[in-house]
Amino acid sequence: MAADRKDPTRLRQVRWRTTGIAVAVVGVSVVLVSVALLVTLRHTLTEQVRDDANLRAHDVAVAWAEGERAPLPAGDAEDMLIQVLSADGTVLQSSPNVAGEPAVAQLEPGDSVETHTSLGSSTYYVVAAGIEGGSGPARTVLVGRALDDVTEATWAVVRVLLVGIPLLLIVVAVTTWGLVGPVLGREERAARRQREFVSNASHELRSPVAAIRQHAEVALAHPDRVTLADVATPVHDEAIRMQVLVEDLLLLARVDEHALRLEHDAVDVDDLVLDEVRRLRASTDLTVDGSGIRASRVHGDVRMLGRVLRNAGDNAARHAHSTVAMSTSRTPGGIEICVDDDGPGIAPGDRSRVFERFVRLDAARARDHGGSGLGLAIVAEVVAAHGGRVAMADSPLGGAQLRITLPAAADDES
Repeated sequence: MAADRKDPTRLRQVRWRTTGIAVAVVGVSVVLVSVALLVTLRHTLTEQVRDDANLRAHDVAVAWAEGERAPLPAGDAEDMLIQVLSADGTVLQSSPNVAGEPAVAQLEPGDSVETHTSLGSSTYYVVAAGIEGGSGPARTVLVGRALDDVTEATWAVVRVLLVGIPLLLIVVAVTTWGLVGPVLGREERAARRQREFVSNASHELRSPVAAIRQHAEVALAHPDRVTLADVATPVHDEAIRMQVLVEDLLLLARVDEHALRLEHDAVDVDDLVLDEVRRLRASTDLTVDGSGIRASRVHGDVRMLGRVLRNAGDNAARHAHSTVAMSTSRTPGGIEICVDDDGPGIAPGDRSRVFERFVRLDAARARDHGGSGLGLAIVAEVVAAHGGRVAMADSPLGGAQLRITLPAAADDES
């Protein structure tokens, strides 16, 4: 019980940690990608500004080389500055948005540089190059393009990221929380089921082991009063009981591990039902009715289907007062096998529980009657593995009816 109380807290802690790790990993990744995006975007836009400035500088230089004080190229706006400087730094020509002073520090004739300068509220990307050819002293042309558009575009992306990244992390957190919860729940239920399985199996095995030990101790303590038959018979019976229990446990373990391998052969299930009717008649004093058996064929594992019918027959025989009936029929849902008894029956609220493992509803299902609580659980698992289903209902005989439905073989479909 203490472990069960701790489980929800532990699951919540694991859920929180998993969600936090997912958000942190995604957050760091998104931030790194965003920084790389911003650096790449700004570099690309700045490259475009530089190329445009170089092109305009070339046009101005060609104009001055061909004729002094050639008119500036048309279309200059506030986002562009153009200056032509003499060798001593005198401004020979300037666009209207630049004051009379050089936009950048004095350059040596023929220098070619790229730099930034601020004029007013704008920052310009400036290229400088000497003018080659023409008459007169050396001159330098300066062309600058404003970086306002680059800055605005970069900040626009930053604003989108500042809104988008938190929203993305919220989506990641909610999604991770929602996905991890059911997964952890399933894992915890599986672990709890495994613990219960081991506990129940240990409890079931303890009984025959204790019985064997008891008989052995009696024989050792009173060798003159106990015959070999007195010891061998109960030990043999308990050993068989242990063998059956271990086989059942191994089968259910294979089911849990999805390691149950089934053959898919054509099986005349009516023959298997008849074999079970004959076995019950030979091993019990009950009246076993097989008159309702009809020719039926399914695809499946003949050995496992035989085990299903044996468990179903043993369950009916264990609770019947005097009569057990087995029948087969073809229905729209497939091949239906019914196993009826005239026992006490099963209350409607307990009919689904009887297919759970180690479930005994009353004293009639106690260990001294031979039931381990695994027979019907195996029936349900094997039938499900064949694509069928099982159910409990009221029997026409007055007791319980176990109804097994299996898909019909293709050559047996009506």
